[in-house]
Amino acid sequence: QVQLVESGGGLVQAGGSLRLSCAASGRTFSTYVMGWFRQAPGKEREFVATISRSGGRTYYADFVKGRFTISRDNVKNTVYLQMNSLKPEDTANYYCAAGTLERMSDTGMRYWGKGTLVTVSS
Repeated sequence: QVQLVESGGGLVQAGGSLRLSCAASGRTFSTYVMGWFRQAPGKEREFVATISRSGGRTYYADFVKGRFTISRDNVKNTVYLQMNSLKPEDTANYYCAAGTLERMSDTGMRYWGKGTLVTVSS
């Protein structure tokens, strides 16, 4: 069992930056693929980024490439999402997840956090 707690969301102007964190409980963090997903009001949840167990491989949705960076610290049991050049359309609840498959989707994700809200004003 893994518990995930996101933080770092908030209100930011377009063009600004935020860094999301997701702290995981337990001693098995390094055995999980980690991902970030988001869900905007009235829309379905969508994939944002995934990182491999070691952090050596990362995958991004096309709409965040070059703007967002996923990383992880297996000592601190934390995964991060650095978000730069934010746009109003990035407004959503952002969720981290832990799973077993390196996919550009929620396939294989077993554990989910409760989310942190990011609001980007124009």
